[in-house]
Amino acid sequence: QVQLVESGGGLAQPGGSLRLSCAASGIIYTQYDMGWYRQAPGSQRELVASITRGGRRNYADSVKGRFTISRDNAKNTVYLQMNRLKVEDTAVYYCKADALYRSYWGQGTQVTVSS
Repeated sequence: QVQLVESGGGLAQPGGSLRLSCAASGIIYTQYDMGWYRQAPGSQRELVASITRGGRRNYADSVKGRFTISRDNAKNTVYLQMNRLKVEDTAVYYCKADALYRSYWGQGTQVTVSS
């Protein structure tokens, strides 16, 4: 059974930091590209950051220079370090695993940025 379990969400103040983690099980992790997406109320789900099997990173313009995605293949885990958080970063954050013919989503973790 495939599971992607996110953790690390919560409440942060503007300018603060949070680190999200997504632990994968039931897949051959090194065969998957990994990504973080987010969905704010009333908005479509959008890509935040992705990292390929080879370690190539891609970021949404809105988070460049503030967020960093990384992966630890030994732990089957992908991370999203979020610095200099803004109110507009408030959303449910989802982890996604992508391979050629299949993809899987985590259940999401809430991030709220508020003073």
